[in-house]
Amino acid sequence: MMTTPLGIAIFAPGGRAPDDADLARGILRLEQRGCVVHNYYDPALSFQRFGGTDGGRLAQLGAAVANREVQVVMALRGQYGLTRLLPKIDYEAIAASGKIFVGFSDMTAFHMALMAKTGAKSYCGPMFAGDFAVEQAVDFTLDNFWQCLAGPTHVITQLAAGNPSVNLSGTIWGGNLAMLVSLLGTEYFPLVEDGILFIEDINEHPYRIERMLLQLMQAGVLARQKALVIGDISGYRLTPSDHGYDIDVMLAYLRSTLPLPVLTGLQFGHIASRVTIPFGAQANLVSDGERFQLTMSDYPTIGAIQGDA
Repeated sequence: MMTTPLGIAIFAPGGRAPDDADLARGILRLEQRGCVVHNYYDPALSFQRFGGTDGGRLAQLGAAVANREVQVVMALRGQYGLTRLLPKIDYEAIAASGKIFVGFSDMTAFHMALMAKTGAKSYCGPMFAGDFAVEQAVDFTLDNFWQCLAGPTHVITQLAAGNPSVNLSGTIWGGNLAMLVSLLGTEYFPLVEDGILFIEDINEHPYRIERMLLQLMQAGVLARQKALVIGDISGYRLTPSDHGYDIDVMLAYLRSTLPLPVLTGLQFGHIASRVTIPFGAQANLVSDGERFQLTMSDYPTIGAIQGDA
């Protein structure tokens, strides 16, 4: 339990809640952790598939940024919607607030744009609806998030045989691959040099993953990175026309083609048990072929925000 109450704001950058009746359970779960919850999502103001009109969702974000009692701003859920908002977000105000912004999937667009515009760091981590408001929360996912918040470093160790042996350091960044590629060539794509790029995706066939990574390579992005770390890729369906082309074949091709080491086994993506990764942190990646370890530092933590560090 935290000794100082942590203010957490909930806002809907994209989709509406899957079940409004679950919201109270999520708020209670956070309150039991010692948090004070400021919920800016109003189900009555949902619009089409979104958690509000574009203006309404921007207003939710603005209210969370302006609230001095809030230290962490968490996305309600992902789905789609952030791309609509990117041109109207006040990135300077967000960076100046010093708050930690958390989410993944569609929130990748927010992490990317915030870094591109200001250099500020954020968290690829849990979301309110899918991780806190569910009936059976996954302890590993929530514990990993709280550990990352506590800082000052965050260590992820993964058993993953067959990876290349590496020992390298760089800025860790990434997230949902489709969202990354959707921003390529825009002002919202950060120019990260000597980075460690991590990716995940859902409902994308292996050939689409390959195609998107080749696009990043052909655009010169991968040549500027030190390593590529692949998380969960699932939800796709192979067909008879694949003739043996599956994810293992795709990975073998990528490893023979991409200009950097390719590691797999990162416990991140559209899965219930998931690590939190501070987007923009400094990371050291060590792999011995049987396991790998990511040690991350120099990222915002609760102690630093509350002046306890």
